Amino acid sequence: MSELRFPLRQHGRFAYSPIVERQLPPWPGGHGLAVYVAMNLEQYAFGEGLVEDLVPGIPAPDVLNNSWRDYGNRVGAWRLLKLLAEHKLPTTLLINSELYAVAPQLVEAYRAQGAEIASHGQTNSQHQADLSEADERALIERVTATIAAHEGRPPAGWLSPWIAETERTPDLLQEAGYRYVLDWCMDDQPVWLQTRQGRLLSVPYPQELNDSAAIIGRQVSASEFADMIVDQFEEMLLQAEEQPLVMGIALHAMIAGQPFRLRHLRRAFAHIHAKRDRCWLTTAGQIADCMR
Repeated sequence: MSELRFPLRQHGRFAYSPIVERQLPPWPGGHGLAVYVAMNLEQYAFGEGLVEDLVPGIPAPDVLNNSWRDYGNRVGAWRLLKLLAEHKLPTTLLINSELYAVAPQLVEAYRAQGAEIASHGQTNSQHQADLSEADERALIERVTATIAAHEGRPPAGWLSPWIAETERTPDLLQEAGYRYVLDWCMDDQPVWLQTRQGRLLSVPYPQELNDSAAIIGRQVSASEFADMIVDQFEEMLLQAEEQPLVMGIALHAMIAGQPFRLRHLRRAFAHIHAKRDRCWLTTAGQIADCMR
């Protein structure tokens, strides 16, 4: 067992701040609750690298799990696109930059619907937590340039694949021109992270209200996940009467895009849509804009 340092080692990115002691102005329209949907579109290598599996323990090339992941971009993401449009829910699209080479029509369709395009690294077949500073900087630059070439401008936001950072990731993102990051899940309000050349905004991204963590990780049912969305929304509406808050909903096309899960997600989205006059339906980028 390694010996702990005393006082305990800290990351130094932000200081402790009780939410009850903070004051923020209301969100646009005078609303207390900002709600955004984070739609993760991921691209994986075939038979190598990191994976998200439906059924664990199958040797490579593992056609079962590879084809399950492919279902997300071929089918599930398109069903979710329609569902989001039906309920007029703005979308923050978190994409692996490799998606442009494999499924450009998919990114184009979300862009045409007005989605904010944010970066989710190059591919979820790798993480960056073990990269050197030079290699991580090169990865960020490569991903940013790819998205900028297709979108006409660089992305403002970043979510690391597997939410795996090095100790330098916020520094490198800030230096590359990013305005916000979604990796840190410690608050219900945006929090400024300190970096070596300035500051970078952390926009709340859900690790609980996340179909990957909930449905694949904890085996929560489709019905229970929809109930979680509704319960989170109602409780945060109540809490947001006292101070502005952010509620994110994280979806992955191969998980939430399955028809039997779409049926329950439709119910949750309808609930939010019916109360759209009581909250600000927005994107992560628009939330970051309000914090300038």
